[in-house]
Amino acid sequence: MQNKKIILLLLSSVPFLMVLGNSMLIPEFNTIKTVLGITQFQVGLLITFFSASAAISIPFVGYLSDRWGRKAVIVPGVLLYGLGGIFSGLASALIHNPFNYILVGRVIQGVGAAGTAPIAIALAADIFPPEERSESMGILEAANGIGKVLSPIIGSAVALLAWYAIFFSYAFLSIPVALLIWFWIKEPTNEQGPNIEPYYLRSLNMIFKQNTVFLLLNFLGGLLVLFVLFGVLSFTSDLIVTNFNLMGVNKGAILSIPLLTLAAAAYVTGLYLTNKNLFLRHAFLLGFIIIGISMFIFPFCCSSILFYPLILGVLGIGSGLVLPAINSMITGAIYSDQRGGITALYGSARFTGIALAPPVFSILQGAGIPFMFFVTGSISILVGILGFYYMKEQNNLD
Repeated sequence: MQNKKIILLLLSSVPFLMVLGNSMLIPEFNTIKTVLGITQFQVGLLITFFSASAAISIPFVGYLSDRWGRKAVIVPGVLLYGLGGIFSGLASALIHNPFNYILVGRVIQGVGAAGTAPIAIALAADIFPPEERSESMGILEAANGIGKVLSPIIGSAVALLAWYAIFFSYAFLSIPVALLIWFWIKEPTNEQGPNIEPYYLRSLNMIFKQNTVFLLLNFLGGLLVLFVLFGVLSFTSDLIVTNFNLMGVNKGAILSIPLLTLAAAAYVTGLYLTNKNLFLRHAFLLGFIIIGISMFIFPFCCSSILFYPLILGVLGIGSGLVLPAINSMITGAIYSDQRGGITALYGSARFTGIALAPPVFSILQGAGIPFMFFVTGSISILVGILGFYYMKEQNNLD
């Protein structure tokens, strides 16, 4: 048996790498707008195109991972993610008006990202037994959060070389991750034959019929957490320049605050929820209440360099409660031979939330900052209450 700590460390590098795809760019939104001569809405498309292409691709990738194996999907996905970064970087460096070409590279990256974190979650669920699964889900979510924490700072530092150097850094990081996953992790044998399509589709359909409310509320929860988080980060990237007059690494440090508290909360939540599946719904509810309250407070501290980062941290804590709980509920309720497909659909929901965040927050902001935060906060609390009352506890399945 391989050392499970090493396995978990290597699997954690996948969500860590994937999250860099968006979070490294956010601190440089103002620079990119100025250099390329584009609007706030257009610069938000760098997030939207990446995340939308990932959301569309993930269900197909999930099926392929159930049929061909997790590693056979994760490794090419990581390499494609790096290739898209090279495409965008070369376009930025060599073409006079590169914006549309950068978007093409972002689409390539998004398709590659579709085969990374969601499938890594499924692979971890395949490898780790039920009594260790909540902890492993918490660590994977924490790795995702740590990537979010470091990426604004890394992005700001790399951009000191050139703003488009960020794109090349994706390729630089993706190659060692792909090699380590391929050569060091042994996944459980896939017993399915070459002609599983009819059975596979019927079984997924049956899972949804039996767990419709449970799955939809979990998917909605994951979508909403990432929607709120990236919407707030996009809004904050402008705020800290216009209101706080911060630039460079200092700007990245502010943006990393909710991501740091998310990572810490996700890790603690994963540890606490091990063998305590009855508390998963409670973490879901509490997390969304914290998110909602933080959204209600934001409009009153947009001019305070002290209190605004503090509320950003509170938002991260709420997110870190919700996400590991969802990961554990979904992976624990699905048999392993359909786990890739279900976790892929969940990953698609998460990417959809990220894709919607910049344009929707931009539209809501047009009606006023208090309105933007009140609407998203109210929806967050409502989803938390619905999840708590309508999601039944599920037994762990292998």
